[in-house]
Amino acid sequence: MTIRVLVEQPSLAKYRLPVFQELARRPGLDFTLCYSQVPTLPNVEPDGFNARFVPSWRGTVAGRRIIWNGSCWANARRGATDVLILNWNLNHLNLVPALLRARANGIGTILWGHGYSKAEARWRRLGRHGAARLANALLFYNFSTARQFVEQGWPKERIYVALNALDQRPIQAARRAWLSEPGRLAAFQKEQSIGEGPVLLYVSRIKPENRLDLLIRATALLRKRHPLLQTIIVGTGAELDDLKRLAAHEGAGEAVRFLGAVYDEMALAPWFLSADAFCYPANIGLSLLHAFGYGLPVITTDRNELQNPEIEALEPGRNGLVYRHDDLESLAAALERVIVDRPLRERLASEALETATQRFNLRTMVDGIEQAIRHAAASVRSDEVVAANPGE
Repeated sequence: MTIRVLVEQPSLAKYRLPVFQELARRPGLDFTLCYSQVPTLPNVEPDGFNARFVPSWRGTVAGRRIIWNGSCWANARRGATDVLILNWNLNHLNLVPALLRARANGIGTILWGHGYSKAEARWRRLGRHGAARLANALLFYNFSTARQFVEQGWPKERIYVALNALDQRPIQAARRAWLSEPGRLAAFQKEQSIGEGPVLLYVSRIKPENRLDLLIRATALLRKRHPLLQTIIVGTGAELDDLKRLAAHEGAGEAVRFLGAVYDEMALAPWFLSADAFCYPANIGLSLLHAFGYGLPVITTDRNELQNPEIEALEPGRNGLVYRHDDLESLAAALERVIVDRPLRERLASEALETATQRFNLRTMVDGIEQAIRHAAASVRSDEVVAANPGE
């Protein structure tokens, strides 16, 4: 039996494209995506699956961002689909009405999201849990949050995990291409003057919550003992000029290189392959798996509540290290440990690559989504059987 699945998303980001392509290939699923637009995140063109763009209204009430997407309500009508996957975000005013309408019309529902807020408050948690009680299944980005819900008494059979992942195929293709030509990589390193000393790397958007100020200060501190150390920062953002001034003020102007935004994987690959460690001081997300895909150990804060769900992939001492949050000396010590201890660095690197390619991969992520879909569809069918045979 084919299950019609309709997924509502606030945007169609590039990193989600392979996920939906894989989901559309799964036998027995008839997949459609409805997506809108997030102002700060450009959409890509859908490819390999049914999709349609639906505009949404955005505004602010009492300082709170709110969104209305009429597509969610429309797609909860009888006969529109078998399973409806909604974004688990209470800023979407359509969320609860769509859940109620879907339930009344015999449509299975899944809420897909973090299951928590970095700025957690009692009213947020109560609202999130209230919406969750209306859904047939809850789909989380990591196991740790899913376990917390089970421990709180949520039925285990309604809890599913789609480990957030990157499509490793372009990353591994770029990695193999550069490693297959050692002379090409050596020439790149010579041209960029990065072959003589340790190299630290950061690749992502530049935002205050990512705490690049700590990385720059740690670079200045380490430079006293490792004069050839370089920190490469790839990305752009409103804080960029402030960080450049900070590097100059700390005496690390020559040690910290700002490359701006680089998006092409083949152009990024030699920087990843020339680095000794990847440092993302706080708020790390999918960048962790990007670095792991190149076999780079990751160093970040020990405050998991300040991170994104992908932090579950980091196992301190196995594929990366953590430092005491907001502690400059601790960050510098963790970075130096990776720099000077080659056996440790190589062991962490090997485990990082294994984590990205074998555990946090596209297939595993889509498996979790498919399991939730099949549970939601079966739940609705069971309810229909009970309704048709109340005396049994």
